[in-house]
Amino acid sequence: MPFESFVEPYLLRLGLSLDKHRTPSAAGLRALHRAHIERVPWETLEVHLGRPTTVDPHEAIVRILRGRGGCCHHLNGAFATLLTALGYDVTWHRGGVQSDTDSQPPGATGGHLVLTVDCDGQTWVVDVGFGEALYEPMPLRAGSYRQGPFTYRLRPSQVEPGGWRFDHDERGDFAGMDFTLEPAAPADFAEQHAATFTSPDSRLVRIASVMRRRANGVDHLRGCVLSSTDGTDRTQRALTTADDWFGALAGTFGITLAEIDPAERTALWEKVRAAHTAWQASRAEQSA
Repeated sequence: MPFESFVEPYLLRLGLSLDKHRTPSAAGLRALHRAHIERVPWETLEVHLGRPTTVDPHEAIVRILRGRGGCCHHLNGAFATLLTALGYDVTWHRGGVQSDTDSQPPGATGGHLVLTVDCDGQTWVVDVGFGEALYEPMPLRAGSYRQGPFTYRLRPSQVEPGGWRFDHDERGDFAGMDFTLEPAAPADFAEQHAATFTSPDSRLVRIASVMRRRANGVDHLRGCVLSSTDGTDRTQRALTTADDWFGALAGTFGITLAEIDPAERTALWEKVRAAHTAWQASRAEQSA
C-alpha cells in the first residue's frame, strides 16, 4: 500500500495532521498512541457479522479508514504499519494473554501481538490492541506505571525466558500478558488468529464486545450491557432494544455500521441478543 494512499487518511482518522508527525519522536509516539486508543475501538463485530478477517495489516487499515476497529492483531498490525511509514523503528512480538489469576499464563503463543518502538534512545512498549489497558507507551523497563486511574506493572516474564510480563490493573478485564522480544511477522499470528475468530470456545465468538480506553477510564459493551469505569466508579446499563444497542455503538464508540443494510442490522442485533442470553445462562449455571 503506497505511503500517500493511507498515511494522511489514517492520521485524519486519528484527528492528527501529517505536518506535526513528519519526524519520529517520543512525544509524537505518545500523541499517536493516545489518539489511536481514543478513536479506534477494540471490537469483534466482524465475527458476528460473519465476515472472516486475517492478520494482514493493510486489510485492517482499510477497515479502520471506514470507521471501524478490530482486535489486537488488527489494531497493532495497522498501527505498526502507520508508525513504520512515519519513520519509527517498530518490531512485532508474539504475546499471550492470561485471562484471569486462576488460570496459568500461556506464554508467548501469538494469541496477542505487542509492539516495541526504539525512539529517542529508548525502547517503548506500544500496544493499542488491548482495548482497555495502555493509554500511552511504557518504557521497556521493570516498574509500575500509572496511567489515568489505572496502574500497570512491567517485569521479567516467569514463563517466557528472556521475555517480559505486563501485569494489568487489578480492575482490568484480564490478568496480564507475557511476550517475547524475538521479532515476529504477520504469519506468526495467523494460526492463533484463525482459532480465536472461529472456535466456539473463543470468547470473541461467544459474545460481541466493543471497548474503548479513555484518559480517565474505559467504556465496554459486552453483549447487551454497556459499562463505564472511571477510577473507582463503575456504571452499567442494559441495552434492551436494537435502537439502544446501535445508539451505544455510534454514540460511545463511534461505530455507525453505515456499510451494512437494514436486514444485516436486524440479523446482527438478533444474533447479539441471543448470544447474550446464552452467555447469561452459562454464567448463572457456573455460579449456581
